[in-house]
Amino acid sequence: MGRTTRAVSAAIATASVIGLSGCAGMDSLIWGQDGATTISTTERLIEAAAQGDASGFVCNGADPELREPADWEGLSAEEPERFAPEYWEQFAALDPQWSINLSLPEDRVAPGVEYPGDVFYRDTDDGLCLVAVAWWTVEGQPPP
Repeated sequence: MGRTTRAVSAAIATASVIGLSGCAGMDSLIWGQDGATTISTTERLIEAAAQGDASGFVCNGADPELREPADWEGLSAEEPERFAPEYWEQFAALDPQWSINLSLPEDRVAPGVEYPGDVFYRDTDDGLCLVAVAWWTVEGQPPP
């Protein structure tokens, strides 16, 4: 077997593993295990909050602004990152280690719509727990 054949075989095997492992495997590949865990936790948080039952995700002693279940419907978890206190000064005292932005579904994008745009987690022995939610407002003018 030549060098080119081995390289092609290795590439196919790698692509097969990635394809078989689905989104979670791809998230780990792109964001690392911690980032993938943040995405997975956020997807579960969105689902629970849309059903009005997100209390199990909230850190002891924290009081994040969750608002109404309808506010969470159709959101998707996007890009996790280590918490940046210089950017999110208002949440630094809550000691989060992770933040992740959320995406509003296209059919809900309209000027004035408020939605949870970022969520903030503290890393505990039991996993990630929610300490805060940053709410965003869609800007712009309504179509004529």
